[in-house]
Amino acid sequence: MQNKKLKVFIIAGEVSGDVLGARIMSNMPDAEFVGVGGENMTAAGLSPLFPMSDLAVMGAIEVLAHARTLTRRIKQTVQAIIDSKPDVVVSIDAPGFAKSVIKQIRKSNAGQKLIADGLKFHHVVAPQVWAWRAGRAKKYASTFDKLYAFFDFEVPYFTKFGLDTVAVGHPIADGLIGKYKTVKNSKEKIITLVPGSRMSEVKRLLPLMRDVVDMLCRNGYMGYKFIIPTVETTAEYVKQQVAKWRVKPELVSASKRYDVYAKTYIAIVASGTVSAELAMLHVPTIVVYKMNPITTWLVRQIIRVNWVSLVNILLNRGVYPEFLGPAARTENVVNAVQQLTIPSIREKMIADLKSADDLWRRPDGVAGALIADGIKNTQ
Repeated sequence: MQNKKLKVFIIAGEVSGDVLGARIMSNMPDAEFVGVGGENMTAAGLSPLFPMSDLAVMGAIEVLAHARTLTRRIKQTVQAIIDSKPDVVVSIDAPGFAKSVIKQIRKSNAGQKLIADGLKFHHVVAPQVWAWRAGRAKKYASTFDKLYAFFDFEVPYFTKFGLDTVAVGHPIADGLIGKYKTVKNSKEKIITLVPGSRMSEVKRLLPLMRDVVDMLCRNGYMGYKFIIPTVETTAEYVKQQVAKWRVKPELVSASKRYDVYAKTYIAIVASGTVSAELAMLHVPTIVVYKMNPITTWLVRQIIRVNWVSLVNILLNRGVYPEFLGPAARTENVVNAVQQLTIPSIREKMIADLKSADDLWRRPDGVAGALIADGIKNTQ
């Protein structure tokens, strides 16, 4: 190791990346960090360049609508990297933003000098090239110097193009599997609603969840308690919208979500990281998702897997029911909730979720520490 303190420019674009970024930082107490992150990375000592919510955009149409903001943030990030002269740039998910930043750095004279002096680019979270757009693997190899994938089966997709790729396990499993005891047979039946972490997701899914709550209550589920964990990027919007609901759910901060999940009877959630969290906690869950119709059509042309929930993909069967696009309708979700109140169906789902436990983790260490070690060995 060099005597000088390692300087890391770190970029997280959404809540799950912010959580992982904070874990990486905690495993590197002697490093200096600059970059972009949210409340977790801020608590770990980062002073973000700008609000992480500016990057929390998903979908072709949604990205176009925020093009001006994203362009400004890309330029700002490029300049910050050039000014701070880090030893390594670590991007966590947010691949479109990260690749745009790196492309501009590689083109600039100042960036080329930094690269000649040893600047490296590491990326955390491998794109799901086994599901769609396989050509991305080659592009990643020409953009990044090192990739941290979650699963062993992902590694060969990238190493065949010469990209140094290591599997570190799913980082969420480090803090969940075996560490939160789910509450069974509780008299209080909690239905947890998670409409997503991006504003575009929340705006599309919150009305569906409102209608589901209304129909459930009309169908005799008045004794159930509804809870929505909120994230910093959308908390105020969710609060404003829920105030108009006929049946108002309780709002809790994202920092308390695992305590809520552990007590959850049934969850109704946006497709994404939260479904993996709930799978690790063995919580019966229904996955929903809606996108702009054009984005939905584009995805359907190129996707190569039968499911979007990671636990379904890992087990190669539909453990979690998924209602995507036009199928994300109130009556479908309510029917799925009713099915999950049947003891035999619940127990079968829980048993399937438990069977996936060993697929989430690696035996040689936890993800945050393994990624930190890889960054420390950059030079």
